[in-house]
Amino acid sequence: MPAFEQAFKQQPLMLLDVRESDEFSDGHIEGAISVPLSILSEELARLDKKESYHVICLAGGRSARACELLTDEGYDVTNVMGGMSAWPGDVVEG
Repeated sequence: MPAFEQAFKQQPLMLLDVRESDEFSDGHIEGAISVPLSILSEELARLDKKESYHVICLAGGRSARACELLTDEGYDVTNVMGGMSAWPGDVVEG
């Protein structure tokens, strides 16, 4: 079982999904917060700097860019390597 999936099942993690809204609607991990990378810099006020976030996209590229931006702004973030493409668990639509 991948490390992220194992950690996610053991305790609640703040999961930030930076894919576009249509991708998120097509299927996401339950409990994920949708903030597309394309508008992330305008939506920073939605996030709490006291929280640690795991950042996910489809394959890891956009989430890596999001992590750079968020780190520069003082957020504690971890990039979910492999993204949704590597997620073996359930997804929800909507």
